[in-house]
Amino acid sequence: MALKATIIKARLNVSDLNRHHYQEYPLTVAQHPSETEQRLMIRLLTFALNASENLQFTKGLCAEDEPELWCREMDDSISLWIDLGLPDEKRIKKACTQAKNVVLYTYGENTQSMWWQKNQPKLHSFKNLTIVSLAYEQTQQLAAMASRSIDLTITIEDNEVWVSNNEQSLQINLTLLQGQG
Repeated sequence: MALKATIIKARLNVSDLNRHHYQEYPLTVAQHPSETEQRLMIRLLTFALNASENLQFTKGLCAEDEPELWCREMDDSISLWIDLGLPDEKRIKKACTQAKNVVLYTYGENTQSMWWQKNQPKLHSFKNLTIVSLAYEQTQQLAAMASRSIDLTITIEDNEVWVSNNEQSLQINLTLLQGQG
């Protein structure tokens, strides 16, 4: 018998001072049985960082040919492709050819710098690619905020993000590796 996804109800109150975007987002997100709480919370964080009317979660881990989030236009073109983790160059190249803009959020313990060292020369040629690194310790703290019902206030200014719930608050630094940010 296959394990079923866990349904997560989230409310994100986003204040993005960089883009002057202030909005509350009630979200229903499916957490795949193999998805960690860290990855789930990073998905919510990246939603907040790119929040817009057209931003949508995709099938994620269930669909290899889709990103984690995307913005699709009326003509079905992809204006924004958002991926997580440390994908191979082939996946990134595919994303860059299919979407107007691609944002990759990297995370992981002791693996990001090796991945970046190996891939930086190849990825430099993708002008529509932005890569942002998330510190492992901070994403682990973010994972501690996970529950079946999540209520977060997220404030974004420059390369800092403040995330808080009723019990705790934490700062997440965004390290731009490539692109405009």
